[in-house]
Amino acid sequence: MGHVTPTSHSPSPGLRSQTAIDARDVRLTLGEGTSAVEILKGIDLAVPQGQTLALLGPSGSGKSSLMSVLCGLERATSGTLQVAGEDFGGMDEDGLARARRGRIGVVLQAFHLLPTMTALENVATPLELAGLPQPRARAEEELHAVGLGHRLSHYPAQLSGGEQQRVAIARALAPRPVLVFADEPTGNLDHATGEAIVELLFARRAEARATLVMITHDEALARRCERVVTIADGMIASDVLGH
Repeated sequence: MGHVTPTSHSPSPGLRSQTAIDARDVRLTLGEGTSAVEILKGIDLAVPQGQTLALLGPSGSGKSSLMSVLCGLERATSGTLQVAGEDFGGMDEDGLARARRGRIGVVLQAFHLLPTMTALENVATPLELAGLPQPRARAEEELHAVGLGHRLSHYPAQLSGGEQQRVAIARALAPRPVLVFADEPTGNLDHATGEAIVELLFARRAEARATLVMITHDEALARRCERVVTIADGMIASDVLGH
């Protein structure tokens, strides 16, 4: 295990094109005036394209807030942020939504499937909204890839927790994103199901050659990643390269 030494200079244009995330002094403050709370306190993080990275830390450390900023669900209060070749720091909410579409996939602990849609519709609808070709065919292909070819017409309530998370993984990866975020993807699953979901997530990510940023409080799961960044009190406490 070796420590990563952060660089203080800006990457060259050639390097920038190979960088999935380039965050400089990113800060997030929620609330105003005397009720303002600083959640992120100057995050510097550069993630090369294709790397698997775990964000490790206790509840309340700021890791979920950091993920929200990095994937464009929350705007940073200050700092500079380049994600998947886009300047997130200069975008409004609509711009961030457009930038995410097709480029960034997100897998959450609570699945967030639409209950009135079948598994196939849950995967195909975001593809349709993104204007991607053959959305239903691509959704069906991705569901087969995660082992749910026999569950295409089932609704979320008819699926187990593990099956719902497989649908969520298919939905995240079907657009062939360059960057995938996973927030405690095994948090609502039993150990055996969680292990199977982790194997699937890493396998599908490798096939897509996407960058993976995974939030977890599980150190064993974090060690599955090439790099482990530990967050404490809104700051990076350690940044370690593994295998």
